[in-house]
Amino acid sequence: MSEENKQPLEEEEARAPQQETAPEAAEQPGAEPEKAAKPKKKKEKGITFTREQVEQMELAAKQLESVKDQFVRLTAEYDNYRKRTAKEKDTIYQDAKADTVKAFLAVYDNLERAVASGGDEDSPHKKGLEMIFAQYKEILEKLGVTEIPAQGQPFDPERHNAVMRIDDDSLGENTVSQVFQAGFMLGGKVIRHAIVQVAN
Repeated sequence: MSEENKQPLEEEEARAPQQETAPEAAEQPGAEPEKAAKPKKKKEKGITFTREQVEQMELAAKQLESVKDQFVRLTAEYDNYRKRTAKEKDTIYQDAKADTVKAFLAVYDNLERAVASGGDEDSPHKKGLEMIFAQYKEILEKLGVTEIPAQGQPFDPERHNAVMRIDDDSLGENTVSQVFQAGFMLGGKVIRHAIVQVAN
C-alpha cells in the first residue's frame, strides 16, 4: 500500500467516534449501568467457648446471684431497722410525755380539791381557782390526756383501782359508787388508775 493510501485511512480513524469502554459508559450520564454483582453473604461463624470459659461464666453468674441476694436482704434489714427506730422514738417520746404529765397530776388533784371545798361562789378567790382549773384541764386536753370515766361505770381493773367495797341496792353489781382520785389516759395508755369505791 502506498503512503498516499495510508494517510487517508489514518485520518478516517481519527475522525471516527471512539468506542467507549464499559466502565466509561457507566460513568456517562443517562447510560444504563450494568447490573452490579451481588456481594456474597458472609457466613456467620458461631462463637465457641472453651470449657474453662463456660465454667468462668457460670461462676460469675452464681456470684452475681449471691450479691443480688445479699443486696435484697440488706435492703430489707435496713427497712426493718428504720421502722423499728421510728417506733422506738415514738415510744420514748410518749413515755417521756406520760411521765411529765403524771408528775403534774398532783397539781390537778389540789386544784380540784380547792374548787370543791365550797366557799362563797362570788368570791374572787374561788373564781380565780375555777379559771386556773379550767385552763389546766384545757392544757391536758391539748396534750391528748383524757380523764378515765369512773363514776357510775362498771368496775374495770385495767383502769380502776378499788380501795373500798360497799353494799348499795340502788347501784348495780361491780359499779363504781365513788371516785377518790381521778384517773387519766394518754393515747390509750393508762398513766394513772382511778382510785374508786365499788358497790356490791
